[in-house]
Amino acid sequence: MKKCLMVCLGNICRSPTAHGILAHEIERQKLPLFVDSAGTAAYHIGKAPDSRSQATAKKHGYDLSDLRARQVVIDDFYEYDFIFAMDNSNLANLKAMQPKDANAKVSLYLAFANLEQQEVPDPYYGDGDGFEVVLDLCERATQQIIDRLT
Repeated sequence: MKKCLMVCLGNICRSPTAHGILAHEIERQKLPLFVDSAGTAAYHIGKAPDSRSQATAKKHGYDLSDLRARQVVIDDFYEYDFIFAMDNSNLANLKAMQPKDANAKVSLYLAFANLEQQEVPDPYYGDGDGFEVVLDLCERATQQIIDRLT
């Protein structure tokens, strides 16, 4: 079973959205994949996803309510096969902390999914439309991620 970790800054907007959509498809398609999410910063450890992320996800049939924010730890680089960063800043942070002997493949989430847009924009300080953009990008990326991993 391949294991994927979705990563953004605080683990309350982008990475839980990507996590929730992929988890939904893993369950629906009965796939041999595992997904989790984390943040590179310790801002929201133990907190549920942002209420705007949850509301947007719920409107589209996804439930993020059981997810809780956590921070990336060194063990993640050994436990996960793929670690997907939502943007270049988090990608740089992940690469800086990745042990040289770890096997995880660290890349941009949208680049791995072969989408033209490379980064998932952070909707935290914006309006509700930003959460729709994030969800749309994650939905578009999900099946391509699945196809590449299975």
